Amino acid sequence: MSIPPLAGGTTGPDALRPLLGAVLDALGEGARARGGPLPAGGPEAVAAAVRDAVTPVVPEHGSGADEALRTLVRTLAHGAADPADPRCAAHLHTPPLALAVAADLAASALNPSLDSWDQAPAASALEAEVTRALATEVYPDGPRPDALVTTGGTEANQLALLLARERARERARERAHERHGAPVQAVCGAHTHHSVRRAAWLLGLPEPVTVPAPDGVTDLAALDATLAGLSGPVLVTATAGTTDTGRIDPLPAIADLCDRHGAALHIDAAYGGPLLFSTRHRQLLGGLDRAQSVTLDLHKLGWQPVAAGLLAVPDAALLAPLAHTADYLNADDDTEAGLPDLLGRSLRTTRRPDILKIAVTFRALGRSGLAGLVDGTIAAARDFADIVEKHPALELFERPTLSTVLFRPRGASDDTVAGIRRTLLHQGSAVLGRARAADRLWLKATLLNPHATPGDLDTLIALVEGSTPR
Repeated sequence: MSIPPLAGGTTGPDALRPLLGAVLDALGEGARARGGPLPAGGPEAVAAAVRDAVTPVVPEHGSGADEALRTLVRTLAHGAADPADPRCAAHLHTPPLALAVAADLAASALNPSLDSWDQAPAASALEAEVTRALATEVYPDGPRPDALVTTGGTEANQLALLLARERARERARERAHERHGAPVQAVCGAHTHHSVRRAAWLLGLPEPVTVPAPDGVTDLAALDATLAGLSGPVLVTATAGTTDTGRIDPLPAIADLCDRHGAALHIDAAYGGPLLFSTRHRQLLGGLDRAQSVTLDLHKLGWQPVAAGLLAVPDAALLAPLAHTADYLNADDDTEAGLPDLLGRSLRTTRRPDILKIAVTFRALGRSGLAGLVDGTIAAARDFADIVEKHPALELFERPTLSTVLFRPRGASDDTVAGIRRTLLHQGSAVLGRARAADRLWLKATLLNPHATPGDLDTLIALVEGSTPR
């Protein structure tokens, strides 16, 4: 029996070239067969097609690399929700840049693991350089800005709560009569991403205190009253780009309240963070640098393949609670001898070099190139809002802050709105999200394609019209 060639080492390019041809052909075949942003037929049809292609999952004898790749990649592409299609606009699901996808291929081929230096010499050095630079974008005046690479906003928010918990415990230990002290109390708006509440649960912290957000942003008076009534360590989470509407909290005012009441501040900027690179829109993030930690997620408005999250802090010393030792990975004498210690860079052990695609993107596009994508995307959302506002049969929720537009057929019931969305999904003609705001259900268009044309936007409107009961 012959042994398949390995993809790594010096045989890498020769082994990969013929396989890449099969992959690219299969991607194209699947997309052409799909013919739209989503496969038609709904979950049952997609599941049946996948079942037919993959069965038997573990055959007695393999079919060979070319057939396996062509069959399963074509099946996956045919059954994909294509974020590059302007009619796929439900979620913060971005069309990845081709150069970032290519960089991700290199990362997979080289397969470094960022849990010890001897598995990832160059990758670990690259991560150190790029994370420091990106953290400095958030904290230009920080003493030693740094950032951790995460799987996305959920992991970054969890890390933020973990660090706040450990800071509270450390302060309690500094007072001789306390061993653990009171647990840190999370405070967040009703609009805050669900990952904050889940993180509190995972970390054994009290249920977060929820502050009203009647206009899609944290109510400042309610936050002030809440903080005045709390004792012990408190972590407030503000949001720069909510999932439902894209609204940005009044960050400077929230930072002022945190200072007044002695609370720590974390800002979830998973969606809005890349506005930092836009001279036109970065003022929307005023006050970001006053937080003890900031979540960023470049597989949203950074156009990266999943995953590309970050947690930034103004001082690397704040990451000290994550320090961990496993003798086979970061023995003390190795660290003292100068081998970098990577285990304190994540809660995960094995980690992909997700920083490579990010580094390639910034080097290729520069600040101006990324700003152009951000600005173009926000402009497309405003154009879409213009179309909705002028349409007599449609109602706009509000002008977009980022790239999220909520709209609905005028006079429609919530059941009708939900039905329109499901009809479009089942047809495979458009992927729109849903959001509840002002006690009503709205269709949500999360526009992340900076190349969407007015014709693409008109098509979305026409599809909604065609699915609206008369």
